[in-house]
Amino acid sequence: MKKKPYKRIVLKLSGEALQGKKVHGIDFPMLSSLAGQIKKVKKMGIDIALVVGGGNIFRGQAGTTNFGMERAIGDYMGMLATVINGLALQEALENIGVPTRVMTAIEMHQVAEPYIRRRAVRHLEKGRVVIFVAGTGNPYFTTDTTAALRAMEIGADVILKATKVDGVYSADPMVVKTAKRYSRLKYLQVLKHRLKVMDATAVSLCMDNNLPIVVFNFKKEGNIERILRGEKLGTLVH
Repeated sequence: MKKKPYKRIVLKLSGEALQGKKVHGIDFPMLSSLAGQIKKVKKMGIDIALVVGGGNIFRGQAGTTNFGMERAIGDYMGMLATVINGLALQEALENIGVPTRVMTAIEMHQVAEPYIRRRAVRHLEKGRVVIFVAGTGNPYFTTDTTAALRAMEIGADVILKATKVDGVYSADPMVVKTAKRYSRLKYLQVLKHRLKVMDATAVSLCMDNNLPIVVFNFKKEGNIERILRGEKLGTLVH
């Protein structure tokens, strides 16, 4: 067995990751699959925190573009959508015996704990999975930026960015069949060529703090575990 390269990780899941084959909402078989994969990571003795998006329920930017909604209002609605996804993930994990805490950047005491950095770290030290929801609590910031921020706050070794393709490409591989897949990239390459890894704020934050990002295909079950066992999958941004 290869040496495990990471001791604490942040797994970034888009809202679309939870919708599976559905047009919108939550696909419960997909939810169960993700929960099972996360449980295997916990059995490896690795601390894991999740940052989840809300695009399967509501995407703030779409509301702004299509309906003339004020951007801040759309973003707040998107933050609330991430809370729904976080609660669904918590339930799926606890149903298979994985202790989990949801921590929200927008206070809602009846639903989830308010985000406090020291408390989040303590949960991880006690072997709990922590799910960060409601983004940063501020409009105009994506959940990618949330993932970068929280990863640094809790002392994570890496961000695992779950996508529908097996890494970062020079163009959309679903459209451009000749698109090149990268196995490794520098932060500046991502920013210069505007490659679709994470938004520019998140990438810049990772670059400034030397936090690596691994972009991988989450739909192939077992990929999270393979990466954490040291296999070279997806694209490493460093």
